[in-house]
Amino acid sequence: MAVAEPIAASGPSWDPIVRITHWSVATAIVINGLIDEGGSTLHIWIGYGALAMLVLRLLWGFIGPAEARFSSFPFSLSAAIDHLTNVFSGHHKTHRSHNPAGSVMVYALWGMLTLTAATGVILETEPFPVEHRQQAMAQVDSHEDGEENELEEIVEETHEIAANLLLILAALHVAGVAVESRLSGRNLVRGMIRGQPTSRSQE
Repeated sequence: MAVAEPIAASGPSWDPIVRITHWSVATAIVINGLIDEGGSTLHIWIGYGALAMLVLRLLWGFIGPAEARFSSFPFSLSAAIDHLTNVFSGHHKTHRSHNPAGSVMVYALWGMLTLTAATGVILETEPFPVEHRQQAMAQVDSHEDGEENELEEIVEETHEIAANLLLILAALHVAGVAVESRLSGRNLVRGMIRGQPTSRSQE
């Protein structure tokens, strides 16, 4: 699969929708993954908010500006490996959107966020705490209750595993951004805040 062509040394510019969805999802991951890990109302609504931001970002991947579109950052493991090899050997290139390694990480994060959100929605079809749902389930007969509880446990375990993997991927993403920023001489975090990466000489 073709890799996005390199552009000017300053790197890609990020539009407001990309920046808003990025930081909204990042905040949701931190709060729900590290601060409020239970099934509280806050946890549920933050999950819904993250899912809404994901849907918006995926839609933007079709109709947004060039840098935001999926065609600008295709998924390619071989290209990601080549990019990392070039970066660590001192031959860095900028791209019109996410670099190949970043592209793989983006799709991995989106995929895991989708799984986390989907299992969360299955567990909570209404925006109420887990205990309310469990109290309602307690009123069904014992046979049906056992089957539903078994299914619920599977979904809950999947949700927990997906959420933990999402945190791991997020941590790897942050580390990757730090390394890339260091080796390329561009502040990628500032780029996602201001819309345009800056070089060390511009800071």
